[in-house]
Amino acid sequence: CFLGSQWQRCKVHFMRNLLAHIPHKEKKRFAQSLKQIWLQPDLKSAQRMADLIIEQYESRFPEAIDCLMRGLEDSLQFYHFPALDKRKISSTNTMERLNKEIRRRTKVVGIFPSRDSYVRLVTCYVQEYTEDWIAGRSYFAKHNLLEMESIIKERQRIAA
Repeated sequence: CFLGSQWQRCKVHFMRNLLAHIPHKEKKRFAQSLKQIWLQPDLKSAQRMADLIIEQYESRFPEAIDCLMRGLEDSLQFYHFPALDKRKISSTNTMERLNKEIRRRTKVVGIFPSRDSYVRLVTCYVQEYTEDWIAGRSYFAKHNLLEMESIIKERQRIAA
């Protein structure tokens, strides 16, 4: 629904999905190999590393490798934003935390008198959360915000 947007799959959850198809004795070694994909400095290196892992484990763990091939592209989307800290944007922990806090705050109210009141509460919290990250925690440093704006403009230009 958002033109030019990409789906980012959380690397942690993706690894958990893959490891569900691996025997317990092999999980540690396989996980160490998988981590190397997301530690690569650029997208091409990450894809080469994934190809090596696919080649190495394809015959031993076909279900896990099939899952890896189907979801790899979605888990590598953070490489398209080189100016941002990939350690922070390669996981969905921030969004999960935000959703958890919204659920907590709306649960306290219980029943809202209208849909608008619910939207106002959530909007106020999201604004507060955004200000906190921009000003306090510097999740995206101010120089990165300018970079994000240029990335968004470029993607809008490509989509048009």
